[in-house]
Amino acid sequence: MGIFWTIIIGFIAGLIAKFITPGDNEPSGFILTTILGIVGAFVASFLGRALGWYGPNDGAGLIGAIVGAIIVLVIWGMVSKKRA
Repeated sequence: MGIFWTIIIGFIAGLIAKFITPGDNEPSGFILTTILGIVGAFVASFLGRALGWYGPNDGAGLIGAIVGAIIVLVIWGMVSKKRA
């Protein structure tokens, strides 16, 4: 059940992060944005477990997932800017 909730929270976090981080090099598209949000939620969960903030079966909350999604979106913007 933990992975399911991480995906749901990542979906919501991806949408919120898209509105928080405006820019030209952001992914254009609903599906790619939500996938990056889900990846951000998994990144936040992994980092939270590594830092001891979450237990072994805990995932990132909504705030942590939003922060993770923003980090992934900023990295996406930097990588896509170098390609263009």
